[in-house]
Amino acid sequence: MASGGKENRMVFDIRGRRRNAVKVVYAVLAVLMGLSLFLVVGGFNLSELFNGSGGTEAGKEFEATATRLERELKKEPEDPQKLLALTRARVNAANSYYEIGPEEERTPTAETVEQLNLASDTWDKYLKATDEPTPGAAQLMAPNFILLAQNSKTFPEAQTNLEAAAEAERIIAEQRPSLNSLTTLAFYVAVLGDKKEAQKLTKEAKPYAHTKFERENVDNEVKRYEETGERFQAERKATEKKERKEGAKGNPLGSSLSSVPGLGE
Repeated sequence: MASGGKENRMVFDIRGRRRNAVKVVYAVLAVLMGLSLFLVVGGFNLSELFNGSGGTEAGKEFEATATRLERELKKEPEDPQKLLALTRARVNAANSYYEIGPEEERTPTAETVEQLNLASDTWDKYLKATDEPTPGAAQLMAPNFILLAQNSKTFPEAQTNLEAAAEAERIIAEQRPSLNSLTTLAFYVAVLGDKKEAQKLTKEAKPYAHTKFERENVDNEVKRYEETGERFQAERKATEKKERKEGAKGNPLGSSLSSVPGLGE
């Protein structure tokens, strides 16, 4: 979260045990952003998800829009269209605060994560306010929930964001079933530890495959995510057990996690 001091602080500018913890969580979840969007069906144009860009000034404009929408929502707190517009405004603000590297790589800043957390809160309200969430909005939110999971401070927080990503991806898969949407959902639920559901989704996805290679690739990748999920869930349970034993002292994502081999590799 942004809080005074130097603006646009890098999310991963961290020290000590926190660095080791983030590396592990990032390693587990970064594979979701990579393979689930790119491997099965080829290149995925991330620019479709990033409607807002242009730096701090653009971000402030989107934040101003969000503030106006929040005032309007005080009169109509359950208006799904305004809630959706507010969600998009927060995501656009988040996208504007990315740090752009020399190779045009995008690195999230603390302001990016702050705006995405606000978008997450509004998205939850939107889902409660509508019986028909739009798949386009879900497609906007799913990868951003993965980003929030990557930047979570605890395993429970990462788990919650992963579940939100799966929920958003399920909206897409149900309304726009395809090889990509169904396998992406399978990958998410596999990391969440639900092998049965992952296998079910894999079977539903295969008819959308055009080649034998694609069908076999789905099986191979789901198996990989299941293995990643086993490690992730095992570490989550071990960390929660340790946290209860120690009375929630210190960072539950401590340096012990750095010994986990090969997550996401």
